[in-house]
Amino acid sequence: MNQPDRRPVTRILKLAAEIEPIETRAVWISFVYFFFLMASYFILRPLRDTMGTVYGVAHLQELFTGTFLVSFIAAPVFGGLASRIRLSKFLPWVYGFIAITMIGFFFLFENIGNDRWVAAAFYIWLSTFNLITISLFWSMMADIFSSAQAKRLFGFIAAGGTIGAVSAPAFVALFVRSVGVDNLLLMSATGFTITAFLASLLEGEKRKLAATSRTAQRTSLDHPLGGSPFDGFSLLFKSRYLLMIALFLLLMTWISTVIYFQLSDLISKDFASRAARTQAYATIDFATNSIALLIQLFGTSRFIQRFGVSTGLLLNPLIMVVAFLAVALSPVLFVLGSIQVARRFSEYAIAKPSRDMLFTLVDQESKYKAKNVIETVVYRFGDLSSSWLSAAVLPFGVAGLAILGLVISAFWFPIAFLLGRRYEIAQDDDVLAVPAVTAGA
Repeated sequence: MNQPDRRPVTRILKLAAEIEPIETRAVWISFVYFFFLMASYFILRPLRDTMGTVYGVAHLQELFTGTFLVSFIAAPVFGGLASRIRLSKFLPWVYGFIAITMIGFFFLFENIGNDRWVAAAFYIWLSTFNLITISLFWSMMADIFSSAQAKRLFGFIAAGGTIGAVSAPAFVALFVRSVGVDNLLLMSATGFTITAFLASLLEGEKRKLAATSRTAQRTSLDHPLGGSPFDGFSLLFKSRYLLMIALFLLLMTWISTVIYFQLSDLISKDFASRAARTQAYATIDFATNSIALLIQLFGTSRFIQRFGVSTGLLLNPLIMVVAFLAVALSPVLFVLGSIQVARRFSEYAIAKPSRDMLFTLVDQESKYKAKNVIETVVYRFGDLSSSWLSAAVLPFGVAGLAILGLVISAFWFPIAFLLGRRYEIAQDDDVLAVPAVTAGA
């Protein structure tokens, strides 16, 4: 008979997310991995948003168009490389390549400064790779842990990323003037290098869990996925389940883009300098992620286990209906900033872990290829379409954008409900869940 582990760290993990001793090492590596991944991105996100204002708020839709086109090219490139290179080698090199590009942008910023086209290139590249890297991380999580494990563990693992997302903008808000904006790129490159090492380390933990845990996923990373570069697109269109996930994400991006336009318009009017705007964006990120962290550490797993993935998916659409009503009545920066915080922490703490749990029921190829297409191409298509629509509505002011957001939320709510029900039914089928989902039944 197994004796319970009395070590303090294990007891704390058990209290936070019911983490079993056999899962502890894999969970901790995942936690730290996600910390460095998100810190490496979030230390640059205020700079990215500032580069958007350098390019011009009235032309943001052009940046969204460029990001969609680059994402559309990047998806089959990612799929092609994953088809031919062992996943255990390919996944770390994705992060290593991004580190190299950040060093390249450092030299561009040092020599060119506020050039409008360099700003556009940086905005588009950062907006492209951040989705790829985050999607890749959660693909690994869905490939390591089962659906039952995900309900317990994903919230806690997500907290590692949130700590990174809290600490990075806090550092930027406090020290960007003394450290220098351009040096943030070198810090990010260092973080992505560490992330590459942790991704490699986690591959070994996956093998151990697959061999010793009865509930972990049985797949291996010691092989290429095979197939063609465009399999992600074909897998998506063959599965009703994956198409529903794509539609849910599309509507979510429409909402976030509407708020992004509202916020960019008000911040560009209220703050004149690049440093002041960067500081404002960083402050919003800090508030968002601080709240999300508390929920992820002590509330996400309990919320999802008690109320289910369906409720987790429904929470954000419900919040946004109330939020857009508030913006329509009072279109000022304080209200809009508060709503951005509420939207993001509910998404990061509840909706995002719930959405990633949906992929625990699909086959390995869909976890990497189809998920990548959904979370890059579909996501950026949502940005693109919503950005042009938001730009058309922008002359009517923030209140006009709020009305647009209300209409989108009204469509988002039933999609979230139907997707959650589809997941619960597939999970209840247990053995039949994976074949049913991947076949598009």
